[in-house]
Amino acid sequence: MTIADQVKEKCLGALNASHVECVDHNASQEECDGNAKLDLIVVSPQFEGVPLIKRHRMVNDALVEFMPRIHALSMKTWTPAQYDSKQP
Repeated sequence: MTIADQVKEKCLGALNASHVECVDHNASQEECDGNAKLDLIVVSPQFEGVPLIKRHRMVNDALVEFMPRIHALSMKTWTPAQYDSKQP
């Protein structure tokens, strides 16, 4: 299982996420040796009324076990309503 898959599963469970997308831009590496460069989108009702910085902390706290393998993490943390408003 790739680190992107593991991160996705963790966010789905720990943050009660309704939608998670995770892309590793170093996915061509056979083994991730601490160089994962992830783009992450997490949609969760737990983000309702929570400021952006606290949402990011929630994600970081959920992913603490993976941080030694992540070099860069870009994240978007949206409520379900925010996510819906961004859809075409």
